[in-house]
Amino acid sequence: MSFSSAAKAELCQLRADKRPLALAEAYGVLLYCNTFSAREVRVITASADFARRLPRLFRRAFALDFDLLPPENASGKRSFVLRERDKLARVYEAFGLELDGTLSQHINFSVLEEDGSMEAFVRGAFLAGGSVTDPEKRYHLELATPHHSVSREMASILLDLELGAKEAQRSGNWLLYFKKADLIADFFTRIGAPVTAMKIMTAKVDKEMRNTVTRQINCDSANADKTVAAAQGQLDAIRRVVRGCGLDALSEPLRDAALLRIANPEASLADLALLSSPQVTKSCLSHRLKKIAALADRLGEDA
Repeated sequence: MSFSSAAKAELCQLRADKRPLALAEAYGVLLYCNTFSAREVRVITASADFARRLPRLFRRAFALDFDLLPPENASGKRSFVLRERDKLARVYEAFGLELDGTLSQHINFSVLEEDGSMEAFVRGAFLAGGSVTDPEKRYHLELATPHHSVSREMASILLDLELGAKEAQRSGNWLLYFKKADLIADFFTRIGAPVTAMKIMTAKVDKEMRNTVTRQINCDSANADKTVAAAQGQLDAIRRVVRGCGLDALSEPLRDAALLRIANPEASLADLALLSSPQVTKSCLSHRLKKIAALADRLGEDA
């Protein structure tokens, strides 16, 4: 089961006993389904859970049954159709619309005045026209409707629910979408899918932890590479001094620093400072090694 299907399955566990909330959810379904016109209502879904919920929802909201239903035990995409004129008229009347007088769809906000009705409306919209990507891959949730005015009005509803969505257009549909894990989790929490919301936040935390560990490993690796490169440069300078004039030509502090580096070719300056006897600071040891490098440069590359 895809992540999107699992999210819809959780939403379909919610009861729709109160007619105003059932009506609001059905309204969201209609405005975000495949076809909602004076000639036909057609809802197509690949969600088995939504397919089971839909007939009950419409009976509760409109006291009617679909004219065409998918076969029992159907798999894949399932189609639900209303074509009888009296049934279509009953649906339109429930939202204050005239079957023969509605040119374009708009949201009738008076239908969404009951407590919880906005959330139910958005839930229906997601069940019919929404999808969400597995958060292990990326964060993306979208609502798609063929009605431009509905999409704009839905954006204001989402703002009322403190969910600011972005807008786009694709293949004749108008989209509202989210690309932030926190907003997507909040979306599901508001419409009644807290388990889905928790999965999204868990995925976000896991991903951030992995990224933090990866950054730390990369940082440690980069620092180790720098330490090795610096040590190799210091060893090269010491070898040139040895060939050019010998370690005995160095002062005792410089000679001690050179011998310490030779004995610990991969140690960091901080570790070398701790190993020195008498103990010196990292800055002091760095200064001595730089003096050896300067001497090696004066002796020339052929030393």
